[in-house]
Amino acid sequence: MRAFIIRPFGEKGGINFDRVEAELIAPALDRLDIGGRTTGDVVEAGNIREDMFQLLLVADLVVADISIDNVNAYYELGIRHALREKRTFLIRARGVTGDVPFDLRTDRYLAYDAAEPGGTLDRLCDGLRATLASDRPDSPVFGLLPELREQERRSLLPVPREFREEVQHASGSKLFGKLALLGQEARGALWESEGLRIVGREQFGANVFEGACATLEDLRRTDPLDTEANLLLGTIYQRLGDLVNSEIALRRVTVRPSTPARDRAEAWSLLGRNLKTQWRESWRPFQQDGRRRQALRSPLLLQSYEAYLKGFRQDLNHFYSGLNALAMITIVLGLAELLPETWTDRHSSDGEAEETRRRFGIERHLLAGAVEFSIQANKQYADQSGLSDPWVAISQADLRFLTSERAGQVAHAYDVALKGQPEFFSDSVRAQLVVYQELGLLAASVDRVLDVLGPAAAVDRTPGRPRVILFTGHQVDAPTRGKARFPADREPLARAAIRDAVQYEVARSGVVVGMAGAASGGDILFHEVCAELGIPTKLYLALPPDSYVTASVAPAGADWIRRFYAIQSRFPSAPILAPTQEPPGWLRHRRDYSIWQRNNLWMLNEALTAGARNLTVIALWNGEKGDGPGGTADMIEIAHRRGAETRVLDSNALFGLAGAPAPTNP
Repeated sequence: MRAFIIRPFGEKGGINFDRVEAELIAPALDRLDIGGRTTGDVVEAGNIREDMFQLLLVADLVVADISIDNVNAYYELGIRHALREKRTFLIRARGVTGDVPFDLRTDRYLAYDAAEPGGTLDRLCDGLRATLASDRPDSPVFGLLPELREQERRSLLPVPREFREEVQHASGSKLFGKLALLGQEARGALWESEGLRIVGREQFGANVFEGACATLEDLRRTDPLDTEANLLLGTIYQRLGDLVNSEIALRRVTVRPSTPARDRAEAWSLLGRNLKTQWRESWRPFQQDGRRRQALRSPLLLQSYEAYLKGFRQDLNHFYSGLNALAMITIVLGLAELLPETWTDRHSSDGEAEETRRRFGIERHLLAGAVEFSIQANKQYADQSGLSDPWVAISQADLRFLTSERAGQVAHAYDVALKGQPEFFSDSVRAQLVVYQELGLLAASVDRVLDVLGPAAAVDRTPGRPRVILFTGHQVDAPTRGKARFPADREPLARAAIRDAVQYEVARSGVVVGMAGAASGGDILFHEVCAELGIPTKLYLALPPDSYVTASVAPAGADWIRRFYAIQSRFPSAPILAPTQEPPGWLRHRRDYSIWQRNNLWMLNEALTAGARNLTVIALWNGEKGDGPGGTADMIEIAHRRGAETRVLDSNALFGLAGAPAPTNP
């Protein structure tokens, strides 16, 4: 999340505004984990007008100090109020001479003591939290012009080409941990939200749902009602089995007034899918007769139908929602015919039950016609634009399945639609037919279509994923090192400790796989120990092998170089983070951030793609902190926060060293 600070500079009117930022505004933003820039940064960078407009538009939060009549400050505040309807927070020093400008007199602001700015820090933090959590407009411009809409921010947030290329490379190489890393590194950049969006789309498309969830929730922090983020989160949470958060995300889309009709239709359709999932779970434990009764009794059946129908009414081109509404009402009528007593029990009288069934029959007939027209319109558009969309042809077959009594005709429609298509499409059709099969509905058509589909692909019965052990640890001390951290003569102690830790994981988990770099010291020892124990490992290199040796192996001596190349020869295609130690240009918003910190975070994210519960981080570490993002302390904290297990091998105790705090296992 990004803030922009509007304020005078230096000392004016008896107020030291640089001190106010240093003791009040900056600490509040730090406490809330918000990055920020002032107009001073823009002045230093040049091109003030273009950058200032852009920053005022894209900032998630603006803090404006209106203590004195500063022309530049009020000009910038006016631009902010004209561009963004909310999340502008005003502050003002107590006791200053002069009135607040007439146009702002009705606005609320936080008063601070210019002689002791930090004394108001807690109140400012509370006010900023409330401002970020609120959707109440605070711009007088948008308050007076309720039909005014904010300028779309995306067009002014160009994502660097190099960043896009790194995302494409990581996705194409299936380095999903690097995708997650790139999303984390986009934070704090001016183009943060669009960088997160690009990464989140790739993670979603690759079915990396846990990673996509984290990335898109970061995106949503910049705009809680971001339509694309919430639609994707609606699906992601559903796939992760969290229907509550799925519904919350989708409801955000439906309540946003500016949501386009197609997106609103998609949101209602996904809500209908969630209700359908819950409905199926409510009757699947029963035998067939019990299933039918429970399926018809459940209020979720009609709730799902109504959500799908509402989605179709939002946008009649959204044939997917209409087709699913037709499917649900077909099931209602089919079950009502098979179980007339259960259907009647839902109503106050036989007459009401019959009237409802008659009304639903009319609705079904009208809906079928509208869906057919919608599918045909989409097919015509696809044909005219030269775009091939297999889902349109499959949806035509789905419509035939729901409306035709000729099973052979239905089977032929699917045969034509699926000809030459990947197995994925057949699997999708087969999954839809299971509902009708389990309820004993449309049995003749179900059987004929299943004949066309053929047998399902064999299910992979191999054991689940092995447990991942990610190793991180100190390098062996170079001869020129001052304070000892890993003396060379303590190598046997380190090897034994690493071996014990790995054997413990094997004993409790069975199948494991190791991950590590190959720096002299703990990394190389870890690979060697795993090889002795017959445990497969994966090698990750921050730099190409020769550059890596120069930076992380050679200082320890020739023997370590030989051992490095022995390991590297087993992994000739080991992934490499970057070609040089120089950070890419798009990372300039991250100061004091080295290739080694990037490398640690990269490996941690790669390990987390297996699932946090399936990961143990083993760290040979002396407990010293202060190495910032990507350091050992940061890695352990992130792993612990994500739910992974951590095991610290206290190098001070192990090597008999003193003078550093003992590490902790969170």
